[in-house]
Amino acid sequence: MYSFEGNALVRAKLEATRALILDVDGVMTTGAITMDDRGNELKTFHVQDGYGVQALMQLGIRVAIMSGRRSTAVEYRAKELNITDVYQGLKDKSAGLAKFARLHGLNYAEIAHIGDDIPDLVLFENVGFAVAVANAVPQVKEAADLVLTRSGGDGAVREFSDLILSVQRT
Repeated sequence: MYSFEGNALVRAKLEATRALILDVDGVMTTGAITMDDRGNELKTFHVQDGYGVQALMQLGIRVAIMSGRRSTAVEYRAKELNITDVYQGLKDKSAGLAKFARLHGLNYAEIAHIGDDIPDLVLFENVGFAVAVANAVPQVKEAADLVLTRSGGDGAVREFSDLILSVQRT
């Protein structure tokens, strides 16, 4: 389990988190894009991430998905997890952030975002808690408040969910 000894800032950010925004490719998935011979896109999601998302939602934490790409597989996964805030095809994720925060009466300081690549940096600059997956690009890791030990698509979302739960369930 993660030790917060000597890292009171991370603990404070976990305590303040009321919403989580997830990137898709490279966070909820490995980032690999598989297409069949008809051009249908296939994605693989980590089942333990799904449990983490549901546990957060049961605690009252809002979860949203924001992606620069569009995918039917993401719509299906969001529906399966009961995530109603799904923003796809975003050219600028800051517009999605503003809409999400306004819709739910959230202050940006209450929002965490897990990202892996350059398009996530605009959210990192605005949210209260910027989190990078272990295999994020160097610029994202440098900008992050916390770098997870797990890679995207390999339980990173669950790792962060467990951290929030460990602090907020006490």
